[in-house]
Amino acid sequence: MSLWSRLSNVFRGQRVADEIDEELRAHLEAAVEAGRDPAEARRALGSSLRLREQSLDSKLASWLDSLRADAVFGSRLLWKNRVASGAAILSLALTIGTSTAAFRLIDAILLRPLPVAHPERLHVLTYQFKDQNGKPRAGDSFDYPLFRQLRASIGGGAELFAVSNAGRVDLTYSSDQEMEPAFRQYVSGWTFSAFGLQPSLGRLLTAEDDRTPGAHPVAVLSHDYWNRRMGGDPKVIGRTFRQGNDLYEIVGVGPAGFTGTQPGTITDIFVPTMMNASSIGNANWGWIRVWVQLRPEASPETVRQQLAAGVRQQRLEKVKSWTGTSPKAIDAYVNAEVGLPSAASGASGIEREYRKALLILGALAGLLLLIACANVANLMLAQAAARAQEMALRVSIGAGRARLVQLVLMESALMALAATLLGSLFAWWSAPFVVSLLNPPDNPVRLLLPADWRFLAFEAALTAAVIFLFGLVPALRASGVQPIDAMRGGGDPHGRRLMNGLVLAQVAFCFLIHFVAGLFVTTFDRLSHEPLGFSAERLLALEVVSKGKPPAAVWEELAGRMRSVPGVERVSPSEWALLGGNAWTTGVRRPGQSSWDAVHPYVLSVAPGWLDTMGIPLRQGRDLRSTDNPETTAIVNEAFVKRYFANENPVGRTFERSAGQGKLVQIAITGVAADALYEDPREGLRPTIYMPFELTPGPEGARDRATYMVKTASADPLALAGALRQQVHQAGLGLRVSSIDTQQQIVDDCTTRERLLALLSRFFAAVALLLAGVGLYGVLNYSVVQRRREIGIRMALGAQPAHVAWKVTAEVAAMLVLGSGVGLVAGLGSERYLETLLYAVKATDWMIIATPVATLLVAAVLAALPPLWHAIRVDPARVLRAE
Repeated sequence: MSLWSRLSNVFRGQRVADEIDEELRAHLEAAVEAGRDPAEARRALGSSLRLREQSLDSKLASWLDSLRADAVFGSRLLWKNRVASGAAILSLALTIGTSTAAFRLIDAILLRPLPVAHPERLHVLTYQFKDQNGKPRAGDSFDYPLFRQLRASIGGGAELFAVSNAGRVDLTYSSDQEMEPAFRQYVSGWTFSAFGLQPSLGRLLTAEDDRTPGAHPVAVLSHDYWNRRMGGDPKVIGRTFRQGNDLYEIVGVGPAGFTGTQPGTITDIFVPTMMNASSIGNANWGWIRVWVQLRPEASPETVRQQLAAGVRQQRLEKVKSWTGTSPKAIDAYVNAEVGLPSAASGASGIEREYRKALLILGALAGLLLLIACANVANLMLAQAAARAQEMALRVSIGAGRARLVQLVLMESALMALAATLLGSLFAWWSAPFVVSLLNPPDNPVRLLLPADWRFLAFEAALTAAVIFLFGLVPALRASGVQPIDAMRGGGDPHGRRLMNGLVLAQVAFCFLIHFVAGLFVTTFDRLSHEPLGFSAERLLALEVVSKGKPPAAVWEELAGRMRSVPGVERVSPSEWALLGGNAWTTGVRRPGQSSWDAVHPYVLSVAPGWLDTMGIPLRQGRDLRSTDNPETTAIVNEAFVKRYFANENPVGRTFERSAGQGKLVQIAITGVAADALYEDPREGLRPTIYMPFELTPGPEGARDRATYMVKTASADPLALAGALRQQVHQAGLGLRVSSIDTQQQIVDDCTTRERLLALLSRFFAAVALLLAGVGLYGVLNYSVVQRRREIGIRMALGAQPAHVAWKVTAEVAAMLVLGSGVGLVAGLGSERYLETLLYAVKATDWMIIATPVATLLVAAVLAALPPLWHAIRVDPARVLRAE
């Protein structure tokens, strides 16, 4: 009989059995018809049961039939114990779903290779530096003149191409009244050919498109944007759109699946780097990543050394014209360590900022899964103890140990499969939900989270791991039963010790999760309550841009228009909003000093009245005036006064500022403002210079954007967004609102990572506590059931309830203490790895340690109450009568 027939017969078992019975009857009838006695014919034929089994073995795939039988038996057992089984499946589903969601995020941002040819040969150039607080950082932004030098000097070991960040821009396909946002990325013309990509429509960018600055305003749409914005229109080739002062022609559509090189951002439009004409020749503006595609025979270390030499040579030339920088800072800049990490999965700020956070969340999800597996393993051990006599009977009639292991593992597999199906649904919802938490309004995180073979392979591997994690030990315990001991009855001390060991692991994992969650929650709490130095209430930030460079009167008229809107109290333009991610620093020194300070103060251009609009008090002197010279007048903050003037009154005094190209400017201080956060709340209060906001620095006007800070009377400042947009549109001359946000939203966006870690770690901690509590309850309840006879005898001999309670809980209490100790040691050891994600908190803070201890203690008491109640209410007479 063919293998396929034997496999198919497994699922038509009753029909096959009927056919065998019919065949046996036919043989008997034939013997009777031949004149043989029916009884003699049956004896000659042999045992019908043995013949049926032999026939079934020849017609069925016996291994598959045994699996089918075990699956049927296991499903019946699960239904019989449906409450406990349902709880186990739900706990597994929650943790499997959490682990799967974590994998989807980690895969999308850190692991998934770019859909290009030979992604393993892709690298990106980086450099190491220390920020103003002395913390090591990695940078990957370089200027275009350096890129040209490196590409010319690298030789045949690698191909280099420049790729910018995918930035949000405003563009229009018809008129300025129909502006819409899109994510644009500058790329070298040969990037697509180096990636081995083919167009879905039209053509891709070529090296000819990227030779002359501003000469080839052509664009390639991503396949995703083409479908989403154009509806997949094949007539899109040749259409034009305007972005800024440039009119671009669409020449092609990229391949499906390729959405750029930045995980976390889906690029909409690709244009040649030469279309950023104003930055091509600027050696002081880093705006591109240098991508390196190694040749098959090239050594990454050799190429890195060549590139490092080129970077150092350019920097040596660059610092010759520097002023305002200390020798120590110059040395660190010139001799910065240059790296060449792999970029097979892309390179982005999201990937760099969230790498460690995602790995930690993945580890916490894994710990949560282990707690759930330990929980279910305890349940299976308890059920194995209850089924000891059944297993002993199976062994007595000839069942082998492997057969019993298969029987118990099948029950585990059914639970794991059901949990995986439910967990997949949870992961399908939760992964996009977590991504939505990372979405600032103007720069949303966009990830592709497909259910492809990577997702399915992880699900399959996770399911198999779960089956063996919680099913193998109970299966081995159940299959190792001794028939004589099982029939004699009594408790299983070895099984109880194993369950206590699993409780210890659960408690240790739970403590560690709570410990880490405490660090993250405290970090977020302290960071979000860090004094800002300004008032974010009722404040809007409108970034207004122009496709031209209008005169100062237009910008001033726009401010007046905004002030006329009902509900607007004050309007003040500035270079950008505080904590918006933008920064400008400069070198300074006091007159008479020969050396420049190592710390460069922040600089922000603001209009008169801006301090009042922001709610920043003026401590000394006066505010800026419209008649002040924008190059030689400034207000400084208290941190500046403390560092450079030793807290002496600086009003009327001067300091020197480096204006670049060897130019030094004397700045007169007109006032001192209170300290306020500038770029990042994590760095604290730093010296800051507020200079006059210059609307027309040149005779023809040179400003094409400004950020208007609008103080409103309404508690909901966004209610005025529509009216303010209308005023900008009515001002004409190509002015338009690029973005509009509340200052509070800008502040909240600074703590997105910390908010995410705090929220998810809280969730993990709550689930871990619930699972650990259920596990403690299960073990204590099992202990009471198994020791019921012992408890009855002790109480008959006069034992007090307190003594009985102690005897029942002593082992579990010891596991609770030991598990907490193990978790505490692990938590203290994790601080070094977590330190870059923490703020103003130490692992040794007593609250961080006390919180998980108190939480676990409360959970343990609540879990112990029902079993203890049953233990002290044991009736000794009934127990002894049962004996």
